[in-house]
Amino acid sequence: MKDVTLGIDIGGTNTVFGIVNKKGSIIFKDSISTNGLEPAENLFERLFEKFNNSFQHYSKEYRIVGVGMGAPNANYYTRKIENPINLNWGYVDVASLIKKHCDVPFAITNDANAAALGEMDFGSAKGMKNFVEVTLGTGMGSGIIVDGKMLYGHTGAAGELGHINIVRDGRRCGCGRKGCLETYVSATGIKRTVFELLASSRDDSSLRDIPYNQLTSKQIYDAANLGDKIAIAAFKNTGKMLGDALTDVVALLSPEAFVIFGGLAQAGEMIFEPTRKQMENNLLDYYKGKIKLIKSGLEESDAAILGASALIWHELRK
Repeated sequence: MKDVTLGIDIGGTNTVFGIVNKKGSIIFKDSISTNGLEPAENLFERLFEKFNNSFQHYSKEYRIVGVGMGAPNANYYTRKIENPINLNWGYVDVASLIKKHCDVPFAITNDANAAALGEMDFGSAKGMKNFVEVTLGTGMGSGIIVDGKMLYGHTGAAGELGHINIVRDGRRCGCGRKGCLETYVSATGIKRTVFELLASSRDDSSLRDIPYNQLTSKQIYDAANLGDKIAIAAFKNTGKMLGDALTDVVALLSPEAFVIFGGLAQAGEMIFEPTRKQMENNLLDYYKGKIKLIKSGLEESDAAILGASALIWHELRK
């Protein structure tokens, strides 16, 4: 029989799962609603009922050897989800819940860490041992690989690049602090930047007609492509903020590359060019020309499953 792992990613709205082989091929995948207002036990009951119904068609050829999971506020060391913001769960002993349904090795971490491991095994960071995965979605996260290993830190929560303080007493963040990088460099952050620019400028812009709650980063990108001055300025400001932050990360970690993943990364050079320029201009001479800024090699629709699977494949190889 062929060995495969079950990769699970818990999101605020949907939970995706699939079985993956060592080469990163997804044998099958599916999803269910997370229903985060209900107890966590409910999610796992529904998930494994659906998974078992699907897997019975593959069980003669494949064997599950481990389960990997990406989840918000997941602690690699304790194997618990700890009071996630968008889920009404408190503290959940995920390892115990998984064992009721699938008694194989299990590992869990947050989604950005899982993405970094997936990138190293199946994406743009193949062959790299020192890099930082930067995830730019609704919020901002990061996963740090040092000497081929995930950096978890003392508490299991290392790598919160989105919550470094970039502007003293700046924008209010969902974490309760002010001035976090995430409030400037994310899909939500660039929306806030657009509205600040609209308020301080008289430039014509197609974005003036779009209410805040309806504005998306894709619309900002489309407007910038059409020469909209406000949209172009928003991307430049966002890139400068990110470039400044990455400059400091280089001084601490000296990574080979930053791999950029997520919806905002789809803007390509619109975000990459100002980020690269700001970073390169401010690096110590020793680092200039030595740090790559590259786009993720993972398909966004499959990245969560591949990352969760890569996590447990790494654990099984130890």
